[in-house]
Amino acid sequence: MELPEHISLDLLKNNIETIELSVHAFNKITQNRDYLDDKLKHGKTFYGINTGFGSLCNVRINDHELEELQENLVCSHACGMGDEVPDEIVRLMLLLKIHGLSRGYSGVRTEIVQRLVDFYNKDIIPIIYELGSLGASGDLAPLAHLSLPLFGKGWVHCKGEKMTAAAALQKAGMQPIALAAKEGLALLNGTQFMSAYLTWSLLTAKRLLEWADVIGAMSVDAFVAKDEPFKHAIHRVRPHKGQVTTARRLLELLAGSEIQQLHKEQVQDPYSIRCMPQVHGATKDVADTVTNVLDIEINSVTDNPIVFHDDDEIMSGGNFHGQTLALHADFLAIAMAELGNISERRTYLLVSGQRGLPAFLAPNAGLNSGFMIAQYTAAAIVSQNKQYCTPASVDSIVSSNGQEDHVSMGANAVTKLRRVIQNVQRVLGIELLSAAQALDLRRPYKSSPVIERVCEALRKEAGFMQQDEVLHDRLISAERFLDNDPGKFFF
Repeated sequence: MELPEHISLDLLKNNIETIELSVHAFNKITQNRDYLDDKLKHGKTFYGINTGFGSLCNVRINDHELEELQENLVCSHACGMGDEVPDEIVRLMLLLKIHGLSRGYSGVRTEIVQRLVDFYNKDIIPIIYELGSLGASGDLAPLAHLSLPLFGKGWVHCKGEKMTAAAALQKAGMQPIALAAKEGLALLNGTQFMSAYLTWSLLTAKRLLEWADVIGAMSVDAFVAKDEPFKHAIHRVRPHKGQVTTARRLLELLAGSEIQQLHKEQVQDPYSIRCMPQVHGATKDVADTVTNVLDIEINSVTDNPIVFHDDDEIMSGGNFHGQTLALHADFLAIAMAELGNISERRTYLLVSGQRGLPAFLAPNAGLNSGFMIAQYTAAAIVSQNKQYCTPASVDSIVSSNGQEDHVSMGANAVTKLRRVIQNVQRVLGIELLSAAQALDLRRPYKSSPVIERVCEALRKEAGFMQQDEVLHDRLISAERFLDNDPGKFFF
């Protein structure tokens, strides 16, 4: 597809197999580079274009050394360590870097942008490492690893096979491209590592938020709880968007349930049941806020210096600083962790032997331990999430001899955010299994048509547990089940 001028989270939700530059983008990049080349002919000094970098910004580089300068920059900054970044996130990085350069303010040649497009389309995915970015001078180390293959260095996954970048270029019939003035810095400065991780996290979070309502509704019926707390009048007088939306969705999910027609002895239900609109809804509101921030970020120019050919200016600033991403990644991590916290509490209710359910949902409790330790696992996971929710954005360490004296730590914020969200999916999977087991124990009474369809689909992956067995396999099946789009059950 041709990349539009504005990309959205909804667009990135789709698996875009191939991309191409629009004629408009191509012309903007060309015009911008022509302007920069003309400026360089007049011998002026510009940061990062013909000077050193960071605290070496006052060192003027000779014109015949500019190509070497740019390649030295990329090589010296390729200092990543730790786990490899998943290919799906690297693909997002490629797409976002292409889009940022296509705005036509980075002073790069079209050949550079087109080669990144070729990498994306030919499934040549640079190998990048999680650790190394301070999230302030841009994501320097990760973007350096993204850029190395342009001139034949580094490692890639080529159609799933790990090989040197040089071998991948040869296999694809491409020659390395030497970097020209400004290009190394334009490639390295930017927030695409943080933005790609945050994009993945938001897309996954939105899917899990939908599942949380479905699974929560399952637990409502499994625990023979009331639907009264979800009725409109309560939320009309405290109309937070997420709260109102969640309450409405829970009523829709429970519509037609036989269990809801049963007489209820209790006056009230516990908070983890009764306050789902308020808790799930608050997380939805945070996700909306972060979505608005990310929408601006992924459509911005975040490298430095910025070449304004239309204003006849080359300006050095700080658009690469990831503070807004760091703060909002920490915020989303906290909000998503709460989704896991309340889910684990509902699992605890279901295994506690209340309201006619056997202890630990075991048909022959005592001889069988049932879901006892599954709840332990959920408790361990939500505890780990609380540790991950210590904000990264409150930290800063001086770098580059004091030139870069305040950093965002946004890269650490987004990588641990991903771990939080993965953990939330695991916790929701445990609740899903527990609620389905409890609903089967309520037979012959049925839940709503939607919930029954979910249970029927789940039972194809993990059947009713009559007696103890290795639960790990069931937990993994439930976790993977939540990779599905929950909307498929609303028909």
